[in-house]
Amino acid sequence: MKKFLLLLLTAAILLCACQPKHNLSTSKQPWGQADGKEVSLYTLTNANGMVIKITNYGGVVTSITTPDKKGNFENIVLGFDSLSPYLNGRSFFGATIGRYGNRIAKGKFTLDGTTYTLAVNNGPNALHGGIKGFDKVVWDAKEIAGPDSVGLVLTYLSKDKEEGYPGNLQCTVTYVLDNKNELKIYYAAETDKPTVINLTNHSFFNLTASKENIFNHELLLYADSITPVDTSLIPTGVVMPVAGTGFDFTTPHTIGERIASIPGGYDHNFKLRKQDAALTLAAEVYEPTSGRMIHVYTTEPGIQFYSGNFLDGSSTGHDGIVYKKHYGFCLETQHFPDSPNEPKFPSTVLRPGQKYTQFTIYKFSVK
Repeated sequence: MKKFLLLLLTAAILLCACQPKHNLSTSKQPWGQADGKEVSLYTLTNANGMVIKITNYGGVVTSITTPDKKGNFENIVLGFDSLSPYLNGRSFFGATIGRYGNRIAKGKFTLDGTTYTLAVNNGPNALHGGIKGFDKVVWDAKEIAGPDSVGLVLTYLSKDKEEGYPGNLQCTVTYVLDNKNELKIYYAAETDKPTVINLTNHSFFNLTASKENIFNHELLLYADSITPVDTSLIPTGVVMPVAGTGFDFTTPHTIGERIASIPGGYDHNFKLRKQDAALTLAAEVYEPTSGRMIHVYTTEPGIQFYSGNFLDGSSTGHDGIVYKKHYGFCLETQHFPDSPNEPKFPSTVLRPGQKYTQFTIYKFSVK
């Protein structure tokens, strides 16, 4: 018995010795210019070898490299290897979205008796902050580090009437990668005039490392209802139970299983079960071939599930991969679309003296 235990101990020591060692680190490299400002690409690496790259242009997460169940590290988000495609296109791949994520009907809302007209950029509606939203500006950036995490703090002052929104809005978005393989995103903002705000991240995930479409990903959403939309993807104002429909992900279903029953594919806000602003589990995704999983936690009341319906093969990203229809999905933690025009929805109004906060975690694992 002692010999057996000794053999086990020796094997464990040898196994540990064979595991690659990684340094918890950040690095920075020049990545071009935009609006006359320097743009950099920041690399965050944790002790497990997980790597996240973020640029201060648009607060964009350009890549997330995680292991599969065999220990092979691959990038699992859609994005580009250089700045130029981000400057010249509007894919929203990995971007920080603001001032208002998702859509505002007809680019108008009324607050305290004043009607504000926004930049319209999605048919008749305002989408993701307008023509030049937060995904198209250069943020100030600072690297940070802790005993078991590394991160990047991004700050931006959105000036009064930028894209039509009232108030000077001081924003901070902090990305943190820790040794639990969690990407934590902290959002904060303050204003000097009443305004509306709805910040989120727009990463497109594909846990096969974009080897195939997303249809075999198994999705579980902690949401019993959606806010259904009209033909221009604006909520109708009602809340509809998902039971008995193709929107029911209260138990795991593959994304492709019922997508044909959803006209245009999934691009809908799911109302989470949560009743307050506590950090709670909102979604789980599992891809069986790679064994990769994502758990999404958020303080927000909703999550937008988007199945990459508008990807059309016109974008070529990492490793020469052509991003075709349904080659990525988004789980955007958020307040509801068009909330400024829907008084029954949770409020997105921010007033002077108040502080907007939002906290989301994407936790990566394998099984």
